[in-house]
Amino acid sequence: MTDKDVVPNILINEKSPYLLQHAHNPVNWYPWGEEAFSKAKAEDKPIFLSIGYSTCHWCHVMERECFEDEDVAKVLNENFISIKVDREERSDIDSIYMTFCQAYTGSGGWPLTIIMTPEKKPFFAGTYFPKESKYGRPGLIELLDSIYDMWSKDKKRLINYSLEMIDQIKRETEIEIDENNKINESVIKETIESLKQFFDKRYGGFSRVPKFPTPHNMYFLLEYYIKTEDKKALNMVEETLKHMYKGGIFDHVGFGFSRYSTDEKWLVPHFEKMLYDNALLSLIYTKTYEITGKELYKRIAEKIYTYMINNMISPEGGFYSAEDADSEGIEGKFYVWDIEEIEKVLGKQDGKTYCELYGITERGNFEEKNIPNLINRDIEKLELNENLKEQLEKMRAKLYDYREKRIHPFKDDKTLTSWNGLAIASFAYGGRIFNNQSYIEISERAADFILKRLIRDDGRLLSRYREGESAYAAVLEDYAFVIWGLIELYKANSQYKYQEKCIYLHDQMMKLFWDEKQGGLYLYGLDSEELIVRPKELYDGAIPSGNSVATFNMLRLYDITDDTKFKQFAERQFKAFGTTAKRNPIAYTHFITAYINSFNLFEKI
Repeated sequence: MTDKDVVPNILINEKSPYLLQHAHNPVNWYPWGEEAFSKAKAEDKPIFLSIGYSTCHWCHVMERECFEDEDVAKVLNENFISIKVDREERSDIDSIYMTFCQAYTGSGGWPLTIIMTPEKKPFFAGTYFPKESKYGRPGLIELLDSIYDMWSKDKKRLINYSLEMIDQIKRETEIEIDENNKINESVIKETIESLKQFFDKRYGGFSRVPKFPTPHNMYFLLEYYIKTEDKKALNMVEETLKHMYKGGIFDHVGFGFSRYSTDEKWLVPHFEKMLYDNALLSLIYTKTYEITGKELYKRIAEKIYTYMINNMISPEGGFYSAEDADSEGIEGKFYVWDIEEIEKVLGKQDGKTYCELYGITERGNFEEKNIPNLINRDIEKLELNENLKEQLEKMRAKLYDYREKRIHPFKDDKTLTSWNGLAIASFAYGGRIFNNQSYIEISERAADFILKRLIRDDGRLLSRYREGESAYAAVLEDYAFVIWGLIELYKANSQYKYQEKCIYLHDQMMKLFWDEKQGGLYLYGLDSEELIVRPKELYDGAIPSGNSVATFNMLRLYDITDDTKFKQFAERQFKAFGTTAKRNPIAYTHFITAYINSFNLFEKI
């Protein structure tokens, strides 16, 4: 039976690629909205909330095992109201329920599985569940039956537990202001010492397994180096950038970085490619080139820009969101090789040269296939060999053309305001540093697209565009990241209209998100849908937080305009979040980077 033979559920009317992937499930999915909540209340049923995104490998696995299964669908349809949410479209919903999941289980991830009351109050959380018990995880049917039995027999107990958990989340997300514990220069020292402690001296990075790029850690180290000339800080960045590029997390055939590595060497990636990673990493490689003058970093940055130009720009000028890890239902299939394929494309002699250099073997390094990598090569020595570089580029181009004929991974072609802001910032910055006008023009085109397509008639910024539809009130990171992009664009082309838009969006952001009483910016605006809590986020995770970026933007706008209101807002941010940042500085490196740039502290460091 094909999708065409199945009567679709109402997700078929949505624009989100993730929701559309589930439109032909036998589960009676609803999008997040009043229709689903009203039905749950009327029928006195708990809500099964599933949050994920279109390029998520384990989301695909759970869909195949559970949501395409008639037995699972029967339980969900009879006893629950089922809601699907695209976490990239509704980062506010995802953030709040992920916080609950982390409090409930001690960890999080996607797919995010929440069971809650019709009033949106959660009482159970988890991530991936198989249909039947395995991997030490309970089966979904068994779990659903157990929860529905509790709902039928002791609903009051579940509701009371839910209320307790919400109170806990509210306490955890409240800002603790202590005048005697304000942020000061000691937090910078603690951050640098923590990064030195966690730094992997052999392969770079700041964690063991899995290893994430965390560009904001490197941004902090570069800014710290600029101010202090601490060579260890710069060395940590350089070693991380070199090892990441050498590994399989970088696509040596088509360019661009995958989301993270599953091993310490950066060899085996989780193959999905996200716009935000490539935007931020291209910016970091560019900044490292600016500081060191080493051509290697410029070449790598240009390769990342090439990837984004070739794969992530829509005909209208905005940037797409992501490319999947899977193709033909298999993770990484599009990206891996065997010796026979390489020699078929390149011929015996060139094939042998390529395989030796890029670690292609009969045995393979990933499920009997090979991920091209330079882990055992001296890339700085390779950088000096112009003849070999030219030869390798010809080989790469042949392999790229051959690979293009394979079935491609799915591309999520929605345009997200926040991630576009990061791409606008990076292309503008790269254009300025490399004196590359085409990069600046790409940045301008994307900025103009956002300012035309993702601003409502009343001037309100929106979060997502796809197939002619703009939707969802922008959250804090949308405003903060777009302002960042426009600041970089103004610095690159000196067009005053972009400075004006920065100030306009900043003023609107303050009206919608600012807490006049305590300081800090809320996750979502006062005109947005009210959720179970309204937190202020500071944690710099896969991407910097909206509050961290907004604070840095305030200081840069003060520098550009000399208007003291921007400096005053930044100072209130440091006061509001000082206690939080001092508690665990390594979790807030971009916020502390803003602090580095706020005062003349460095005689004391």
